[in-house]
Amino acid sequence: MNKLITLLFFVSTLTLGAQNKFTPWKELYKPHTHETMPYRLMSPISMDSGKKYPVIVSLHGAGGKGTDNKRQLKAWNQQLAEDQIRKDYPAYVLAPQSPGLWDIQMLDLIKEVIAALPNADLDRIYILGHSMGGHGTFIYIQADPTYFAAAAPSAGTGLKSTADFIKAKIIKDIPVWASHGDQDRVCPYDRIVKVLEEMKQLNGNFKLTSWKGGNHGVSDRFIHGHSSGMTELSGPRCDPESQFMTWLFNQKKK
Repeated sequence: MNKLITLLFFVSTLTLGAQNKFTPWKELYKPHTHETMPYRLMSPISMDSGKKYPVIVSLHGAGGKGTDNKRQLKAWNQQLAEDQIRKDYPAYVLAPQSPGLWDIQMLDLIKEVIAALPNADLDRIYILGHSMGGHGTFIYIQADPTYFAAAAPSAGTGLKSTADFIKAKIIKDIPVWASHGDQDRVCPYDRIVKVLEEMKQLNGNFKLTSWKGGNHGVSDRFIHGHSSGMTELSGPRCDPESQFMTWLFNQKKK
């Protein structure tokens, strides 16, 4: 019995030591608050004070709503926190938390946070999000079509009550790479296909990746890609780059 107790103590000590040495990815996103908005911020890896860095705004879905400043970190935030991605694509990643749908007041607060970031490249501010966050991405690039250098909404067509809220004419000049499961019944897939067709008529800058067989839960696919993806471009204005992070960092306001 004494040997068993000693063994269990030894194993628990090793486990505790490993936990103490291991830094969970969420800890890379430091908690802050600006006025009424909680947010998490991951700074560029090995930041050089003489350089400027892009800012990636990450909008959570409905499951991240609240004020705890924790629930807004999702699968794509974990992927953006991977060492290799941080080394290859150093950037600020700003993950605000909203108590409800993304509205213009929250956009104003996000802009104020970005304006205060040292070494932020204001010509390379990107926005992305899934579900309610994809919906918010479309809302924000329509509210201010000149602010963001590129956008990547995932499953962002909204519910039935928000049908046809995406105005292609307003955002046709913004590089957008949308992604959507072709079996999504929560935010219907046919709406994003309609946007793509409108963008073709307008000579817009719009790419759509459809996840074959994918339902609404595809938020872990757009950063790294997935074998089920099929991408269609609205026209020759689109950057044909197939790797998402490379495409994103290629975009810059003119």
